[in-house]
Amino acid sequence: MRRVNKEDYILELRDHFGSDERRINHALKVLAVAEIIMDGEQVGDAICDVVTVTALLHDVGIKVAEQKYNSSAGPYQEIEGPPIVRAIMFRRGEPQEIIDRVAYIVGGHHTVSKNDGLDFQIIWEADLLVNIEEDGLDRFSEKLPAIISKNFYTSTGRNLAKERYLKPL
Repeated sequence: MRRVNKEDYILELRDHFGSDERRINHALKVLAVAEIIMDGEQVGDAICDVVTVTALLHDVGIKVAEQKYNSSAGPYQEIEGPPIVRAIMFRRGEPQEIIDRVAYIVGGHHTVSKNDGLDFQIIWEADLLVNIEEDGLDRFSEKLPAIISKNFYTSTGRNLAKERYLKPL
């Protein structure tokens, strides 16, 4: 089975966001966490390919959302991201089923009810782990047990969240 080239997608990410290092670094952090979860969950190549590309491209809709709607809100990202993902992946010659899956996850990565599989769950958990830190949610430690219990279903993701954010005093 053909594996996606992570470095190609990092270049696509950098090309898309240009000098916006904050958004590039966010995607790279999400990928790093997703890789930890994938290793712990021992996922196969197909899930690994989908998760790798999705982690890197999950927020590509932000640029267009900000231009069109003057907002980077999740629903706008979910509308604008999939066409960009499809164009990038088509240009890279990816199989249609992988393009469709990545586009689906990017088009729902802020909507819990769209979460329908392990690949989506890994993205959900990795993005949330990074966002907890970046958005300062870790300062509200009394809310973190409920957030972790409600959102983390992989044992690796749940353990990672607990290790990072539920440290004993």
